[in-house]
Amino acid sequence: MNQLRSSSIPLEEVARRPGPGQAVPGNIQFSPDDKLITFLLSPDGSLDRQLYGFDPETGERQLLLAPAGGGTTEATVSLEEALRRERQRQLETGVTSYIWAPKEARILLPLQDGLYVLDEIGGQPRLLVKGDGDPILDPRFSPDGQWVAYVQAAELYVVPVSGGEPRQLTFGAREAGLTHGLAEFVAQEEMRRSRGYWWAPGSNSLAFVEVDERHIPVYRIMHQGKAALGTGAQEDHRYPFSGRANAYVRLGVVPLEGDDPVWMDLGSDPDIYLARVNWLPGGQLIAQVENRRQTELAMWRYMPGTGRSQRLVHEASDVWINLHELFRPLPQSDKPYSEGFIWGSEKTGFMHLYLHDREGNLISPLTAGDWMVTGLAAVDKANELIYFTATLDSPLENHLYVTSFAGETPRRITTKPGMHSVTIDHACERFVDVHQTIDQPPQATLCALADGAVLATIYDEVDPRIAEMGLEPPELVSLTNRDGITLHGAIFRPVGAGDGPYPTIVQVYGGPHAQMVTNGWGLTVFMRAQYLRSLGFLVFVLDNRGSARRGLAFEGAIKWDMGDLEVQDQVDGVNWLVAQGLTDPARVGIYGWSYGGYMSLMCLARAPETFKVAVSGAPVVHWDGYDTHYTERYMGLPADNPDGYEVASVLNHVAGIQGKLLLVHGLIDENVHFRHTARLINALIAARKP
Repeated sequence: MNQLRSSSIPLEEVARRPGPGQAVPGNIQFSPDDKLITFLLSPDGSLDRQLYGFDPETGERQLLLAPAGGGTTEATVSLEEALRRERQRQLETGVTSYIWAPKEARILLPLQDGLYVLDEIGGQPRLLVKGDGDPILDPRFSPDGQWVAYVQAAELYVVPVSGGEPRQLTFGAREAGLTHGLAEFVAQEEMRRSRGYWWAPGSNSLAFVEVDERHIPVYRIMHQGKAALGTGAQEDHRYPFSGRANAYVRLGVVPLEGDDPVWMDLGSDPDIYLARVNWLPGGQLIAQVENRRQTELAMWRYMPGTGRSQRLVHEASDVWINLHELFRPLPQSDKPYSEGFIWGSEKTGFMHLYLHDREGNLISPLTAGDWMVTGLAAVDKANELIYFTATLDSPLENHLYVTSFAGETPRRITTKPGMHSVTIDHACERFVDVHQTIDQPPQATLCALADGAVLATIYDEVDPRIAEMGLEPPELVSLTNRDGITLHGAIFRPVGAGDGPYPTIVQVYGGPHAQMVTNGWGLTVFMRAQYLRSLGFLVFVLDNRGSARRGLAFEGAIKWDMGDLEVQDQVDGVNWLVAQGLTDPARVGIYGWSYGGYMSLMCLARAPETFKVAVSGAPVVHWDGYDTHYTERYMGLPADNPDGYEVASVLNHVAGIQGKLLLVHGLIDENVHFRHTARLINALIAARKP
């Protein structure tokens, strides 16, 4: 097999989004009275979404909003909005978000030209705030539904939902590098905290963050392809490189009527991360604070009027702290957990749920075992039931389970194998299940929470591209690496190629906080893999040590030593394929993007006997050039692990490269800067590599 055949897959389909079968309902919500299910969906299978409603009683779907002019587009979005969208990995256009009022059938709609309110279903949206000049960011209703807060020009504003003049609540952030009410870069990119302000439950005040980045040097990115010069052809970012300064963050509370904020005491060390912020039902403020090395996390309760605090939880780890959304406050009652909370912790090595009293004391574990909780879907306080998603049945699947406040053995609710993403109604009676497997594209159904029985089908449309391109699911496999650890992989067998061995290409990501191999449709529509298999290649995907959803020991194996064990596992994967008679060891390539680009380079350089060719997209080549929160979580501070940083750098392994290499990198990448690839090119030239 020395000559490539033609492909049944048009090349543009490799880059087209959404992929085949992936144009499914998103941002699914129940109305406050649970009588309507709303979601965003594209009618033509593109990224351009509109707002729809599904009536569970009639089974009918109706279009609620298709904005004039198409809504948000890539051409009209501001740089601030574009960067927020990038942090959230949001590609969709049109209607990109919507927010239900907490108690009324009213919807808040951020559109391209302003902030709108849909006062009744079937009506026309009403302009609340015109978006002239600076973009309106992160709008949200107050808990009583009477106000809307938003951020504009780096300051926090509120406006009555009935209309009127906006009221500015924060001041002094007009200087570049200072913001109020917006999350800083690493919070958005690495901590999965996109919010920078939080309404108090009584709607009488707001907590907000002040972010000061003025001391962080500006990193300038030039738009080399633009005809313009000057500010129109450049972006300035205050990027926190590993080992360097982070933003200074303060947490304040400002009253709705307007006044000087009260600042919470986050401790004497300014070099911390504000990881999460929540309000308790009684009006106290909760803040999760993480140390710079990310080995300790404290959860504090504050009196917002004074800023006084009490520590409720302290977590410490020899590996690192994985942040999560597994916190849920409980109301006042006659139970031991009155005004307590549910909390997630990896102290056993796997993420599980725990019940605490109001002072933070542990009452009891709620879940346990060598599996992990992946999400807290709902808490039925009246019936003392906890609904959560987890990997209990398989690390390759995600299911909905229920347990009680007494910590009874979890009962699985979702009935079919695969990956399940769920949205539970307010009454804890029904849920929307977006279900998928490697054999079945995502489908959305309405199910009974009691037993998972399907009540109605919301979406099950078939994408004709699947049949037209002859897409077939990969084969899920498991193997044992050199250290006796089970690894999970997927094989895309070549189309019509007869018996092996085959030329093989490894598609790799390999980084922490990610899992590529699951029983989900997203794996099947790895379109680069499908394209390559159509040309006669076997494509292999393997989740090496360091990847997610296998527990802290599996993930933490790479601590302070990136690019080592991951490469060993990928080599073991190829050797396993060779032993199965599937792979020709003389014809093995590898490709990946971001961490996968880093892995492609490290595999080519550190295992040249295995990998003969590599394509590396947007690689990190030295961890001194990536951000603080991500890099230092896994590699420690550069001052603590200088040798580890050098060993983990591609630049120090260039001499080992023997095979062919293709580099791909965007010139205006504001996360993994083009500087990485430029440094690598210099190193390749210095090493006289062709």
